[in-house]
Amino acid sequence: MKQIAQRVGVSVSTVSLVLNGRDGGRVKPQVARRVREAADAMGYQPNALARSLRTSRTHIVGFISVEVATTPYAGGMIQGAQDALSALGYVLLTVSGDDAQAIDGEVDALRRYGVDGFLYSAMSNRVVDVPRSLTRLPLVLVDATDAAHRFPSIEPDEFRIGYDATTRLIDAGCRRIAYVGCAEPMIAQTGRLEGYRQALVDHGIDVDERLRRDVLNNGPALRAVEELFDAERPDGFFCFNDARAWYVYEAAARRGLAIGDDVSVVGVDNHRVFAETLEPQLTTIELPHYEMGYWAANRLVAWIEGRAINESTWPRTTAVMPLLDTPAPAKVHCTLIEKASVRGARWAARRCPTSAARRDTP
Repeated sequence: MKQIAQRVGVSVSTVSLVLNGRDGGRVKPQVARRVREAADAMGYQPNALARSLRTSRTHIVGFISVEVATTPYAGGMIQGAQDALSALGYVLLTVSGDDAQAIDGEVDALRRYGVDGFLYSAMSNRVVDVPRSLTRLPLVLVDATDAAHRFPSIEPDEFRIGYDATTRLIDAGCRRIAYVGCAEPMIAQTGRLEGYRQALVDHGIDVDERLRRDVLNNGPALRAVEELFDAERPDGFFCFNDARAWYVYEAAARRGLAIGDDVSVVGVDNHRVFAETLEPQLTTIELPHYEMGYWAANRLVAWIEGRAINESTWPRTTAVMPLLDTPAPAKVHCTLIEKASVRGARWAARRCPTSAARRDTP
């Protein structure tokens, strides 16, 4: 800083204000620009250790995942958080645990590193009991919420997922729309089922519970979907996720029915394996894992530093991220990725092939 001050002809305190981002209203803009240009030319890099001793902040964030690291979606969520934190001058440390004791141990380890705050995520959108060890520092929940809404949190808008998927099938001319749901009690199951029902009602279609099957996986799930085909003859299927859409594809093939012509299907996840394997490709709603990680990291830093974040600099993503001051739980309106499994879309897809939307990076 002394060398930069000598080169520009200003005081060391002026250089300190500029390089620490506190020059607004204190240093003339043209002087601040000259300081930054000199710092860049001289290869100035702040000493993170020295800064942490002075500010009592390490600029390290801990990401605690409950089984998330073992899922196909962990990469997007962690990448979103890492991209946001990197732009804000923070480093991300990620650990995983599958029970309260393991999580407490990981939290203690991260606290010894002096982390400034935590991101906490479960394997799927759910209400979580936040470990007491996490409540001593700023905390943001990712793809999860606590019952009392004590902490900022972000999750997919599950109701809109069901509503948008069903509406897409209705727009394609389907009238006997089945729901292949999840037999486990989950926030996603409840929200998507409610959205499915509401879309039918809003479009003047009776809700027929005979068109609903809640399944788990493997043989029993396939047999349940086959029975649904034979008993109710649906012309459209909204599936809880892309994995369950596979049972619809298989059952249709066994009956000589063509997906995208005789039967329309919409899934959820934009799961890479199913998205690249099923033929015709599956129209699906992409879950916003990157967006949730990115938003949560920005919300956490805003809390740690007690300041507003410039949201106008955020990257353009597949789904639009909510504002940081959105009350918990903040919900992301997920994006439908149009492919070829819905009636009328196959011809358009052949003329203009589409793939999952790519996000811009900063």
